[in-house]
Amino acid sequence: MKDPTSGEVVRLIVPTGSLGAGVREEEIAYGLAAGAHAIASDAGSTDSGAAYLATGKSKNNRGAVKRDLTILMKAYAEAGIPVIVGTCGQAGGDLNLDWTRDIALEIAAELGISPKIALIRCEQDKATIRRLNEDGRIRPLPPLGPLDDETIDACDHIVAVLGVEPFLEALDGGADIILAGRSTDTAVLASYPIWRGIDWASAWHAGKIGECGAQCAEERDGAGILLSVSSQGFAVEPLGRTNRCTPHSVSAHMLYENSDPFRLVEPGGVLDVTEARYGAIDERRVTVTGARWEQQPYTMKLEGAGGGAYQTIMLVGIEDPDVLRDIGGFHDRFLMALYHRTHQSIPEERLGEFNISLRMYGWNAVSGNKPPAGTAPPPEIGVLFVATARTQELANEIAQACNPYFFHFPAVMDKELPSYGFAFSPADIPRGQVFEFKLNHVVETENPMELVRLEWIDSAAPADAQAEMADG
Repeated sequence: MKDPTSGEVVRLIVPTGSLGAGVREEEIAYGLAAGAHAIASDAGSTDSGAAYLATGKSKNNRGAVKRDLTILMKAYAEAGIPVIVGTCGQAGGDLNLDWTRDIALEIAAELGISPKIALIRCEQDKATIRRLNEDGRIRPLPPLGPLDDETIDACDHIVAVLGVEPFLEALDGGADIILAGRSTDTAVLASYPIWRGIDWASAWHAGKIGECGAQCAEERDGAGILLSVSSQGFAVEPLGRTNRCTPHSVSAHMLYENSDPFRLVEPGGVLDVTEARYGAIDERRVTVTGARWEQQPYTMKLEGAGGGAYQTIMLVGIEDPDVLRDIGGFHDRFLMALYHRTHQSIPEERLGEFNISLRMYGWNAVSGNKPPAGTAPPPEIGVLFVATARTQELANEIAQACNPYFFHFPAVMDKELPSYGFAFSPADIPRGQVFEFKLNHVVETENPMELVRLEWIDSAAPADAQAEMADG
């Protein structure tokens, strides 16, 4: 096996799988002592649903993100190495990115430092998306069909997912801190080694293995890893000294969020690890070689999210043995009764299109599949009622109409009415608007920067001057 530490080696600290999840100061110190050249971290994904793109809000709270980013910016100040963050604010839209920018500027002022900050924006206006679609440059990803104007108009925010090239341009410009919009997790980590001249295959493969920090290690009690990347391959080790990487733990990460464990599609190419080899250097470190990079026409994934209907929920716990003996049958009769009650209580002209669902937690709420015959009944179930309607007021009204039935509906009609255990009072809880991903497409670009805007902020400038620079 080739030695991936031969030739030029670029060492990259990956402090955590997501900024705000808990950077560990002692781990950063270990990486700096090992001679790290840069710090790179993802800060979001689509894992938690469409709401964060549609609303421009972060899943992680401000305090957690500020804490982590403060540790990283202190490391920049101490060691003079760049900090690269992708998919800022959970979804990478302009609002998410601006939120993270403001935190970074606040930290810089508190630390008394003046880093050169690059903002990489990838949010798209609807007119641009319509034009690209009319030009035949947008195609759907399964299971969606061709894109139409109605779908574009239904999006509150649209982003084009970044590859490495915008990060390279920011590094060329001398960025100390890069805050990027929606990026592939892999590109955030691959960008710095590529900028330093490392082979693209090694850099992309290291980025994929390291994207979630210590998830590629055996233990979950650490946060980050150190990647040592050369054109021959890379080595990976945990930043936590009691943790360890093994060939199995490292190679298994190619399965993470990837339908094909040997080929990973990225903007501008495909990472092929069919011939990759994983070997132990010692009990903590693993060496990886053999990846290939296949260049392809440049495309960027489009993600668009918007709001739809509204929901109100109610929750009860049930221990009634009559219910538990026939949960499937109870569910069907219960749901039918709730629909009947709704139609009986609210005029049809007001109802319009609506939906009621019952999710039987402890039985099949996660999968929705009918349990195999002979499955033993649980000691209790939780039943989640979800009313979905075109307005919050109507969803509330449906829940309130169903409340008496939801609380007392019997499994056996000729018995005394039961009383189920409401979790809260009042029982009906307005959940708010339902947000959905409406775009899952790819767009062909003329060049990697066509849909990208690079902005520069001088953190030493007064706040009004910073705002003027950010506005163009």
